[in-house]
Amino acid sequence: MSEQLTTYSVWDKTTRWFHWINVICIVGLIAIGLIIFNAKTLGIHGEAKVLLKVIHVYIGYVFVLNLAWRLIWAFIGNRYARWGSLLPVDKNLLHKIKDYRQNNTAYAGHNPLAKLMISFLLIMMLAQAATGLVLAGTDIYYPPFGSEIAEWVAKEGVDPDSLILGDKSMLNADEYQAMRDFRKPFITIHKWAFYLLLIAIVLHIAAVVMTDIREKSGLISAMFTGQKVFAKKPIDID
Repeated sequence: MSEQLTTYSVWDKTTRWFHWINVICIVGLIAIGLIIFNAKTLGIHGEAKVLLKVIHVYIGYVFVLNLAWRLIWAFIGNRYARWGSLLPVDKNLLHKIKDYRQNNTAYAGHNPLAKLMISFLLIMMLAQAATGLVLAGTDIYYPPFGSEIAEWVAKEGVDPDSLILGDKSMLNADEYQAMRDFRKPFITIHKWAFYLLLIAIVLHIAAVVMTDIREKSGLISAMFTGQKVFAKKPIDID
């Protein structure tokens, strides 16, 4: 006799849109970022490299806006989109992780281990977003800090808005070097957060596939349909 399956609505439309826009942005940012990082080896320089940076920044803007909207939605979305379902803030977290692993406890939203991964992904994405916005200003004088950076490095008598990327004759050498020193820690954080984010993404995908195979809840398809199916009632369903 087959088990009776019950369908539950879990991920709302906004959460699903965020997820897939985020996926597209991250894939684009990784691809172009790696090309920029290896530009010298690939023989890319001058205007071509600047164009890649501009594209990278514009995708970054979409990434930041999408992430910002998700953070807001965590206050006003459905119960599975909210902070309580995202962050591992439960004082009984360790007990719940043990129970989940031993008894395969059903969760409609994020299980206790998933909450740890989601929290780490959010931290890494926020680090990338914050440092990326600073580097957009130091690299190509783009908002939100580009105007201030341009004013900082422009040679006296030179209109900051007229700076041409790559033309150091328009720059105050000492101030330009000071700016380069200022941006170093942001580059370091951006680089290492990228590596950690890449590792986390691989682990996240592997965990999602393994969990879907084990639970047979439609975890993967739920990010398209919003719905999961369970033979027994999840403990986070009222």
